[in-house]
Amino acid sequence: MTKNLGPGPAHRSETTSAAAPVGGRPGRHFGAQSYARPLAGLATVLAVVAIIALAIALFRGSFTKTVPVTVISDRAGLVMNPEAKVKMRGVQVGTVESIERRADGTAALHLAMDPEQMRLIPSNVQVDIASSTVFGAKFVQMSAPEDPQPEALRAGQVIQGEHVTVEINTVFQKLVNVLDKIEPTKLNETLGAIAQAFNGRGEKMGQTLSDFNALLAKIEPSLPNLSHDIETAVPVLTTYADTAPELLTTIRSATQISNSIVDEQANLDAFLISSIGLADLGNQVLGDNRQALTEVAHLLVPTTDLLARYRDALRCGVGGLVPFAKSPPQYSAIIVSAGLTLGVERYRYPRDLPKVAAKSGGANYCEALGLPDLPAEFVPPFVAGDVGSNPAQYGNQGILLNSEGLKNWLFGPLDGPPRNTPQIGMPG
Repeated sequence: MTKNLGPGPAHRSETTSAAAPVGGRPGRHFGAQSYARPLAGLATVLAVVAIIALAIALFRGSFTKTVPVTVISDRAGLVMNPEAKVKMRGVQVGTVESIERRADGTAALHLAMDPEQMRLIPSNVQVDIASSTVFGAKFVQMSAPEDPQPEALRAGQVIQGEHVTVEINTVFQKLVNVLDKIEPTKLNETLGAIAQAFNGRGEKMGQTLSDFNALLAKIEPSLPNLSHDIETAVPVLTTYADTAPELLTTIRSATQISNSIVDEQANLDAFLISSIGLADLGNQVLGDNRQALTEVAHLLVPTTDLLARYRDALRCGVGGLVPFAKSPPQYSAIIVSAGLTLGVERYRYPRDLPKVAAKSGGANYCEALGLPDLPAEFVPPFVAGDVGSNPAQYGNQGILLNSEGLKNWLFGPLDGPPRNTPQIGMPG
């Protein structure tokens, strides 16, 4: 609303607003500040910061439970940093928590392992420090051995690292060490000598390379055979490696034998000279009696065959005499047992000729009798053999009257043929 305050050259006007002043609103004081919007803004900023911190913590695995494992390596490598990955079969199973330099120059890598993966890793796992490239970042590579143990990797276990990937600084260091040992003057002299040696021999070198190329062309068809020979040589070399201790022991024993021969060479010379003299004497003896020895050998063949045939019986019989030889004498006097036996049928030709047809049964029969060790009160069995003469063929054992002899004694020899030509039964 505008008011006119009066006429005049200068007209003053006053403008007023119809809205009520802020301080005039019910329940509010004029000039007081509101805290709602600043608090809402601060809460929004804090929420954003908390979300970012939570994402970072989740990314770093701060809320993931880990198990500590230590790896001792000769060196950690140039680009081995904390938070490096620990892999096995291409799967991440943990991270490198920290790297510690030890007093002996080695490095201790403290790993934070995933407890869910620990049960799948054997306790004798092999650990290498590897990298994808020469300049790439390092990571811990775990691999299962050929004979994994049934026990799983446990918390706090210390593993010895085996290999560290070769780095470019190592190559440079080795090269610098080599160059430090080379004297420029001697290197210049060496290169000059090599250049002088090659000067004017280009054609010969070219011919040598050409011949070498032809040789390789001839060898190329045999490369499969060479490859097969190399593959076959692996088990052979493995066998030699397994038997190396025994071979070395044999070589050491051979060395001791050689030393003994050297120490006793005088006695060995005397022994060889004596052996030569004995051989000469033996040659003379055998040469002079060669025919006689040949005849003796031929004559001994039937005897040796017979002994070989009855070897079991001889062994059994001689073995039975051994107890008598070892036992003390049973009596202190000589006992003679004598008696008279009744006469038997007289011998008649050719029916009573001896015949070799009896069999004793060999060694089995000998063992059946209990020889060579006989028990006390042993009575040998009666053996009936086919020997040609049967003393009981007439069944008239006892005193026989020789009627033919009696007639010759009373009347003298009688003319004519005998009355009992077949000699059957009683004579006469």
